[in-house]
Amino acid sequence: MTLQSARDFLLWCLVLNYAILLLWFIAFRFAHAWLFEWHGRWFRLSVEQFDRLHYAGMTLYKVGILLLNLVPFLALCLLGSAGR
Repeated sequence: MTLQSARDFLLWCLVLNYAILLLWFIAFRFAHAWLFEWHGRWFRLSVEQFDRLHYAGMTLYKVGILLLNLVPFLALCLLGSAGR
């Protein structure tokens, strides 16, 4: 795998993961009642617990994106520019 293909791979991973995060946020924001009702079939959660869990989940997912996609992508970009 070349440096350029690794950078392209990480860039696409970054884009797709942020798209998933954005979709999650939009669903949470605009379909909150439906999501709460749907999850309420399996779990006994208050609205506050439900909101807290989703917010924590989005936060962890975003940290994962930053650590596993963005930082390696930036490191490869720096490596590529240092080699020129």
